[in-house]
Amino acid sequence: MATNAEIAGRFEEFADLLEADDVEYKPRAYRRAAENVRSHPTPIADYVAADDREAIEGIEGVGDAIASKIVEYVETGAIEELEELRAALPIDIADITRIEGVGPKTAGKLYRELGIETLDDLEAAAEAGEIQAVKGFGPKTEQNIRDNLEFAREVGQRHLLGEGRPLADDVLAYLEDLETVERCEVAGSIRRWRETIGDVDVLAATDAPEAVVEAFVDWGSVGSEIESGPAKASVRIGEIRVDLRVVAPEEFGSALQYFTGSKDHNVRLRNYAIDQGMKLNEYGAFDVSDLEDAEDGQRVGDRVAGDTEAGMYEALGLSWMPPELREDRGEIPAAENGELPDLLARDDVRGDLHTHTEWSDGNDTVAEMVAAAAERGYDYFAVADHAEGPGVVGGMGLSNEEILAQVDVVREVDADTEIEVFTGIEANVDASGDIGLSEDVIEALDVVVASPHSGLDQDAETATDRLVRAIENPAVDVLGHPSGRLLNERSGLAFDAAELGRAAAEHGTALEVNSNPRRLDLWGSAVQAAIEEGAPIAVNTDAHRTTTLEFMRWGVHTARRGWAEPADVINTWELEELRTFLH
Repeated sequence: MATNAEIAGRFEEFADLLEADDVEYKPRAYRRAAENVRSHPTPIADYVAADDREAIEGIEGVGDAIASKIVEYVETGAIEELEELRAALPIDIADITRIEGVGPKTAGKLYRELGIETLDDLEAAAEAGEIQAVKGFGPKTEQNIRDNLEFAREVGQRHLLGEGRPLADDVLAYLEDLETVERCEVAGSIRRWRETIGDVDVLAATDAPEAVVEAFVDWGSVGSEIESGPAKASVRIGEIRVDLRVVAPEEFGSALQYFTGSKDHNVRLRNYAIDQGMKLNEYGAFDVSDLEDAEDGQRVGDRVAGDTEAGMYEALGLSWMPPELREDRGEIPAAENGELPDLLARDDVRGDLHTHTEWSDGNDTVAEMVAAAAERGYDYFAVADHAEGPGVVGGMGLSNEEILAQVDVVREVDADTEIEVFTGIEANVDASGDIGLSEDVIEALDVVVASPHSGLDQDAETATDRLVRAIENPAVDVLGHPSGRLLNERSGLAFDAAELGRAAAEHGTALEVNSNPRRLDLWGSAVQAAIEEGAPIAVNTDAHRTTTLEFMRWGVHTARRGWAEPADVINTWELEELRTFLH
């Protein structure tokens, strides 16, 4: 069954190929449809199965023509018009546009001038010095392409957490309904909430392994079977590979610990166990202190744990460690010393300080966004539409006059709701670190989020200086998505996270964990480095419609990967404490 993300991906490809072919207007329509399809809360394939054309066309940005293409893709697995476009422009557009600074128009020009279709073609042309000879290019562009090829190849093999985790939840729900399954859980990087994943790993405890494997392979959502055996199977659902491993119930805990990883965490933990005369593997924890050869066999020694994951750690005198921490960044010594953090939880979040409305590039009104926030039980909420400036998509940023006009609207909505509504803006951090807001605008606003949207190819030292300058600006409350990265699309700015953390702590500026699953910026290790310097953190959704307020889920788990506790995160604070921080 085609997922929403898969359908959205086809329309994003449509948009890119049309733009590469110098077609105007249509690409924007396809991108808008793709964004709304991707974030739609209901599987659109269900509408197709129910022949509910009205529901399909009820999705914003989806008219009759695009709805017909959705039906065609769900029913046949292809869109004839897209296939024709691919034949006319045989470019690996998704791969090539992952190169920083290479957009669809650039890809189209390189195809027409040099016949470049793939990353390999691009690399060969760059190495031969052919790209700098094309009009409008030069040595710097050619070097940039060479520098970014490795990134483009690596991310092309991975999927966004925001695409993989909902699929994993569906797999778990299906397995939990099987009478033969006693317990099941995801494992691997998806359980650690890493921002991108290679595939979805699932464990199931059962006394009937072959029956579970057969039921899994026969599941209606499975697109194709890759391989299967008595105790494991691999299938493809949409574009994502799902690997199931079935284990005996008494070994479920040890298998879960082992297959969750990370590899570095497990190596460190096994070495810790060896020092205590213990042996850990996927079958359990074994006391081998009385054995001469502890490496001979997987189930050698006295088995002291394995039915639960917590028992595996307890056997070593350690506290259970949340999966998000298992990256070998100090979690084992912290568990040994009773110093594991009391991690942020979703229910700790009291509000969202970075959201958008139809005033800029959002979809819903101020009142609709605020009402949705109130329904979530938030105490406060900020509207932070784009200010005009470099890098704002489609030139949809607000002028100073428009910002002041919106302030009046937000104040009216605030007066008519029980939650506190802050006036705000997402200003642009330009290449030098300035934010470009007038003093009267700054005075009128409660929250200024300042984010980089352009000039994302600076070296790490220049980028760090640029972001620190924005942090030091007394008007800035939150440094938004500091790297400007888009996962699997562009790498964004490199910077010294500890230096940003020191500046943020000194100047009372929060560093954002942007919860959009295409960003997750800051990321775990950067959050940890910033918190160690005393920096305050803000976990915001960057929501552009009411449904994407749900993105908070991804941001919370990303902050947890950075060891964030509730006190570290400003939007867990009581209203008065937050108001004091902002002013």
